Amino acid sequence: MRSIWNGAISFGLVSIPIKLVNATESHSISFRQIHVTDGGRVRYRKVCELDGEEVSSDEIGKGYEEADGSIIPITEEDLAQLPIATAKTIEIVSFVPADEIDPLQMDAAYYLAANGATAAKPYTLLREALKRSRRVAIAKYALRGRERLGMLRVVDDVIAMHGLLWPDEIRAPEGVAPEASVSVREAELDLADALMATLGEVEMASLHDDYREAVEAMIAAKAGGAFEPAEAVVEPAGGQVIDLMAALENSVRAARASRGGDGGGKEAEVTPIRRGAAAAAPPKEVGGKKSTAAGTAGRKTAAAGRKTATKSTSTASSASAKPGGKKSTSAATKSAPAARKSTSTARKTVKTASTAAKSTSTARKSASTAAKSASATAKKTAAAKKTEPRKRSSA
Repeated sequence: MRSIWNGAISFGLVSIPIKLVNATESHSISFRQIHVTDGGRVRYRKVCELDGEEVSSDEIGKGYEEADGSIIPITEEDLAQLPIATAKTIEIVSFVPADEIDPLQMDAAYYLAANGATAAKPYTLLREALKRSRRVAIAKYALRGRERLGMLRVVDDVIAMHGLLWPDEIRAPEGVAPEASVSVREAELDLADALMATLGEVEMASLHDDYREAVEAMIAAKAGGAFEPAEAVVEPAGGQVIDLMAALENSVRAARASRGGDGGGKEAEVTPIRRGAAAAAPPKEVGGKKSTAAGTAGRKTAAAGRKTATKSTSTASSASAKPGGKKSTSAATKSAPAARKSTSTARKTVKTASTAAKSTSTARKSASTAAKSASATAKKTAAAKKTEPRKRSSA
């Protein structure tokens, strides 16, 4: 790369010979002015206002125009004799953390190349010192007829210099911020964060100028005589934002959908945020804890009924199995009403369990089982009562 300036870096008492090389280049397409009628070039001619004659570049000098319009000639010799220490030197004045530099001050960027073999050692020393300190160097230098401010930092294994604007060249942002007082809700910030997270990061090397490529393709097509103008697709201009929350939600959906093209095409989902002052309470679940508790109580009651009925039937059967005598008859007689009472209790229990079983299918099954068991018990008790032999007591 061709150097545009030769000088040295003044690092305390260390002097590092360097060459200044442009670190950036413009790829924008330039157009010439032409005469539309015949396509001829339209050029700018440098003409002297006094005699009206065109002058060449070597006849053109510099001059400062006063307020009254008079010109004061300034020669290169005049500028060279000015006592400026930075005429051929990049003078480092301080080292500061990089985050103290306002990006608004950033200007053109340059690479500083070591100029000669003797410059390699001090150049490497300064580079490694900048790396280890994690700071940038603030320096002054002169270029193209004026003193400038610069920032030196390390890029890979090279020292780069960014031209900086002087602090008084940065305009204060007066009257730029919205005048109306606006408050932002936490829900809106959450959606904005979600959108930022969805868009994520991008590799800067993957970005390119689509417009320049389109212009180059058009020029190539016109040069080959095969250019067919296509109707430009113009997206509608954005209007007033009526619902900021809806716009943010739609933005998150669109961003996730575009990023989902590489991830299996899954549909993006956005959890809606309630906008009301008090969010509606969620509907109660059917068959919750209360219903389950009722079903459990019903099952326990039914089990108790079955146990009572079984016990009564067993008593009645035992009484009928014993041979005659007052004791057996009396026990059987007493057991029968108890069995009927137990059966009635069991039926009521079954009814209660059946009512509770409406909440859950498990309770319904348990109640049905209890009903069948109680019915069987009642039949057995009735059968035992009919088959029981009645004996008269002797006088």
